Amino acid sequence: MRHMRKSRLIQHEQGRLIEHFVAVTTARTAARLCGVHRNTVAYYLLSLRKIITYELEAESEAMFGGEIEVDESYFGGKRKIKVVGVLQVRSLYLLY
Repeated sequence: MRHMRKSRLIQHEQGRLIEHFVAVTTARTAARLCGVHRNTVAYYLLSLRKIITYELEAESEAMFGGEIEVDESYFGGKRKIKVVGVLQVRSLYLLY
């Protein structure tokens, strides 16, 4: 992942904070381990989450950018089984 351009943290500190973000370390613990103030880490992780949200929204907009048609089909539930003597015949309904 690329580093943030306007951050005052050096690239090594940014890389370590990203590692702690992936490892789901709290901001206070990551601050102690990296030697950075806890408010700086909290702000950095917040901006990292904003970047991730922006990228995911852009990706979903590209995927579902046009119109989406939704029908009223239902998939799921239990199969209907007809018992004929010893054999069980499963009915399968296909809609064309």
